[in-house]
Amino acid sequence: MIEIMDTTLRDGEQTSGVSFSPREKLSIARLLLEDLRVDRIEVASARVSEGEMEGVKLITQWASGKGLLDRVEILGFVDGGVSLDWIVESGGKVINLLTKGSLKHCREQLRRTPEQHLADIKENIALARAKGIRVNVYLEDWSNGMFSSRDYVDMMLDGLRGEGVDHIMLPDTLGILNPYNTFDFCREMVERYPEHRFDFHAHNDYDLAVANSIAAVKAGIKTIHTTVNGLGERAGNAPLSSVLAVLHDQLNEKTHLVENRINRVSRMVETCTGIHIPPNKPVVGENVFTQCAGIHADGDQKNNLYFNDLLPERFGRSREYALGKTSGKANIKKNLEALGIDLDEASMRKVTERIIELGDKKEQVTTEDLPYIIADVLRYGEQEAKVRMLNYNLSLAHGLKPVAALKIEINGTQYESSASGDGQYDAFMCALRRIYKDQLGRSFPMLTNYSVTIPPGGRTDAFVQTIITWELDGETFKTRGLDADQTEAAIKATVKMLNKIES
Repeated sequence: MIEIMDTTLRDGEQTSGVSFSPREKLSIARLLLEDLRVDRIEVASARVSEGEMEGVKLITQWASGKGLLDRVEILGFVDGGVSLDWIVESGGKVINLLTKGSLKHCREQLRRTPEQHLADIKENIALARAKGIRVNVYLEDWSNGMFSSRDYVDMMLDGLRGEGVDHIMLPDTLGILNPYNTFDFCREMVERYPEHRFDFHAHNDYDLAVANSIAAVKAGIKTIHTTVNGLGERAGNAPLSSVLAVLHDQLNEKTHLVENRINRVSRMVETCTGIHIPPNKPVVGENVFTQCAGIHADGDQKNNLYFNDLLPERFGRSREYALGKTSGKANIKKNLEALGIDLDEASMRKVTERIIELGDKKEQVTTEDLPYIIADVLRYGEQEAKVRMLNYNLSLAHGLKPVAALKIEINGTQYESSASGDGQYDAFMCALRRIYKDQLGRSFPMLTNYSVTIPPGGRTDAFVQTIITWELDGETFKTRGLDADQTEAAIKATVKMLNKIES
């Protein structure tokens, strides 16, 4: 069984621009421990601020009532007991004591000899035990210590024997390791110090945090540190979602994590931080369970040929099939099935052609847009295009009336006109009326109602559906247009009206 210690609320909060409110910290802590069931959480650094104290108190009071207080940890410092007093006041019961894991850090940052630093650590451990506080020890910059001062690392670990430390944490503080030396270094720790329980804490500077975490597990480490969405200083820490998936699928290791809760936690953290999850981020990204190519959707229909073990249902997600220029009938059919719509082959071909056309314009097409596209193509499709809009230009300038100029073909003859109006579409209609009344001497329908809607969800990039009601010679009828631009959607509805009256 591999344990997960999540440090989103401490190390994750060191992400540039991220600061959780006390209530946000409580909400995330509850999701991590109760919903996702991580084994431990690190929630704060001691002595930071009054707001930090408030957030920790909220968490410790809640955790105490749930019997989870021993799984809530706080970073503290070798400071003669000042951090310990802060933790006691906050209601905490576990300190993650930040010590130096490399000789360079010990000498140059602390200005202490290794012997002095070890004595200071032991003093703080004794103070913690006297106050009833459990102790874990971070060996900050341990990875550099393994490269440049191996004797110092060994001295520290030898010195911590018999001190009652629960976990020794091995941080790759600057993200300099790769899976090969991670494995070697961690294996050396596990074999040389079997009495210690080791955690591995990866940073992602070379995009190797997940790979290094897995190498640590292969070497015998039993606890991995993560953050939700990979938050953390610089390039961040090992993302919880990816570590979860690789542990379960690639290493066949067991954890206490509940997979189908990970997406909920990730979205909550995304909301609180304002840092968006990349669409292609494994497991939790918006697009990672979306098939774009029609051949993939076709393969999924034929015994799930394009599935792997990362089934979206495992993680509280669902598979989607994108609609665009690479879509085939299989993609569209999958979306129609989700909507409960069935089309014959001829209709399917028309809808496919229209979606590909929209995809060529780089418009985003979603499942919510699909019913509008179907209605536009099938219900109001042009039977015979006797009227074609060849060209038009709309101009809008401050302090001047909008102007429209257009060229249109009616029954094989081309006509041009221009006019101004109260709006761009009104100018377009004025120019069109001039052609029908002045050049053709014909009556022109009256616009009696104009309705604009977008698919559910309210996206700013959604298609606009314009439905216009017309009256001509006592008859009332409607046409609709669909486009990403409202005016263009209205013009498409108008051209359909012209074809209707010509027919």
